[in-house]
Amino acid sequence: MECAICKYGTTRSGFVTVTLERDNCIVILKQVPADICQNCGEYYLSESVTAEVLQKADRLFCSDCLKSQGE
Repeated sequence: MECAICKYGTTRSGFVTVTLERDNCIVILKQVPADICQNCGEYYLSESVTAEVLQKADRLFCSDCLKSQGE
């Protein structure tokens, strides 16, 4: 697929690190499957991977916020 950002590179399958932030909490997910632009490094997640990433992040944000509030 052609990169939508740089309009020059093509993408290849690989793995990326996804960092998400909510309020004062940061969640880092490693080894997430993605299509990565060979020119600029922009990555694209499939719809199913995006749903899984958001679901995992929601669980982690909730558990971390509860832990932080309880301390």
